[in-house]
Amino acid sequence: MTANSLSRTLERPGVFKYLLIAPAVFVILLIGLYPLIKLAVTSFQDISMFGADYSFNGAKHYVRLFGDSRLWESLLHTVLFTAVALPIELVLGYLLALLFLERLPGKSFFVAIILLPTIISPIVAGSTWRLMIDQRFGPVNQILSWIAGREVELLWNIQTYLVWPAIMIAEVWQWTPFMFLMLYAALSNVDKEQLEAAQIDGASWWMTFRRIVLPAIMPVMVIAMLIRALDLFRIFDIIWTMTQGGPGTMTETISIYAYNIAFREFETSYSAAIAFLVIFILTLVVVWLLRRVEVER
Repeated sequence: MTANSLSRTLERPGVFKYLLIAPAVFVILLIGLYPLIKLAVTSFQDISMFGADYSFNGAKHYVRLFGDSRLWESLLHTVLFTAVALPIELVLGYLLALLFLERLPGKSFFVAIILLPTIISPIVAGSTWRLMIDQRFGPVNQILSWIAGREVELLWNIQTYLVWPAIMIAEVWQWTPFMFLMLYAALSNVDKEQLEAAQIDGASWWMTFRRIVLPAIMPVMVIAMLIRALDLFRIFDIIWTMTQGGPGTMTETISIYAYNIAFREFETSYSAAIAFLVIFILTLVVVWLLRRVEVER
């Protein structure tokens, strides 16, 4: 190609801008698309601690998924945990946002304090809460002992009826501030004139919330819920540091199960199939939610 023809090509509408973004697109595809393709290829191979067969082995790992009761149990744990933690974080975040809409002395300072848990690594947060709920030296049991007036030694990481509440408290403590921040920003932009008009007309709190506040904050709230739902579905760090999926497999989520299969049992191809199942489920959820948002608009 001559210099003149190259210059004419670059002068065509839209060509130059695509050339500018081409390196960035290439890097994104290299980082995001290549691991996905590699994961898909690995799931159809037979790589484990007993050997590595890189030839095509069919869909036997995907067939195995349907008969793996431990897999579906971990998936159920993940779904139930998401279904409980997400509404709690949403409601608490909304109530905090309502509180800080009022004029409070030192509001900026308290907002900064509330947001501190979100900047802590989940590994650090989980380790901190594991120390907090230690049955002998943790301050949680000590405080409960002061309240009860007797010695309280709750085995938060061992007793089956306490492990999920302990994880739930740690998770809600860390990520409710994220919901608060998103909803606080959304509520701050609600039209004050509409709220005042509704108050003058005698509208109830529920009617005002349903007709004015909720439609105004819905786009931000849906995005915040989507982000948190995806995070909760792939939760790993905080559970791993607190219980490692125990006692037994009671707190084992799909991410922890995939980790155990890949790095403890060294069944690489089967863990790739599990990862692809998770990607498939999350893709369906995201597409469904985005379509619902478009329909409501």
